[in-house]
Formats: sequence, C-alpha cells, structure tokens
Amino acid sequence: MACKSSKDTITPEQLATFNKLVASREFTIDSDWAYPQVTNAMSQVLNSQLLGPGNNVNAINLIGNANFLTIKGDSVMSYLPYFGERQMQVAYGGTDGAIQFNGIMKDYSVKDNKDKSKTLTFSADSNGENFNVIIKLFQNLKSEIILNGTSRFSIRYSGDVQPIEKNKKDS
Repeated sequence: MACKSSKDTITPEQLATFNKLVASREFTIDSDWAYPQVTNAMSQVLNSQLLGPGNNVNAINLIGNANFLTIKGDSVMSYLPYFGERQMQVAYGGTDGAIQFNGIMKDYSVKDNKDKSKTLTFSADSNGENFNVIIKLFQNLKSEIILNGTSRFSIRYSGDVQPIEKNKKDS
C-alpha cells in the first residue's frame, strides 16, 4: 500500500491575499488557546480544578473569553488574558492581570520563513512592563503569538488572523 501525504494547498489568490494582509499592517488576531509555561504553581492551579473542564495546565481554551491583538500601521492594541507565574510584584491596584498593549510598536520586522509563513517581531509596553512579541502568521490565516515579558513567564497563544473591517463611514 502506498500512503499519500495530505498537505493543504494554497491557491495563488489565497497567497496574494495573505501577503497583502501582512503588508497592510492592518489586521486583528483572535486567539482560541493560551499555552502558559508549565510551572509548579500552574500545576497547583490545575490540581485545584479552577481551570474548568477541557483545560489543562499547558492548554487553556479561550473561546468565549474576550481577547485580541490588533496591528494598525505602527500601533498595537491588545487584551490577552494571562495565565502563568509572575516574577515580580503586580502593579498597584492589581489591574494588570491581562496583557494590554495600546501604543506604538518598537523595532517591527517581518521575516519570510521556509514554510511560507511570516514571522513578525516587535517590542511593546503593557502597564509599565516591556514585552518582546513574536507573531507567526500562516497562509491559512492561523496564527501563533509568543509573548516574553520582563516580569512574567512567557506565554503562547494560537488563533486566527483577519483583516480589520473598514467602517463604511471611513471610506
């Protein structure tokens, strides 16, 4: 018997749409899953059954939870729930549980990968904490975000990317 590999084929139109989306720097990512770093503290949370059914210590379902990362020009906005361990003190008032960007990206770059995906890198600030952001965008409009912060363990998100819908009043 012979086996045939099943690779998704991307049409030239889909490839052009993907390249145009990345070049436009106007898109938003909604994540379906968060993948925190597994630590002893996260294992204790899992054992306490606080995460809910279908979740485990290294994969937390975000469907139904508000989250986004939006790039518009050289600005980035986000609200990404954070699951993981802090390495330093929480800001006064404890209002920085999520990773929230609302400002200008620094050192933005795009790299073409051998698998025809694209890797975007930049740094951004959230509530006084600096993050190195790595976003891998795939031609099928799937995404992976990796955030490395100065006072939190790293976390990864996976989801979908789509263009920002233009409001008819804006055209």
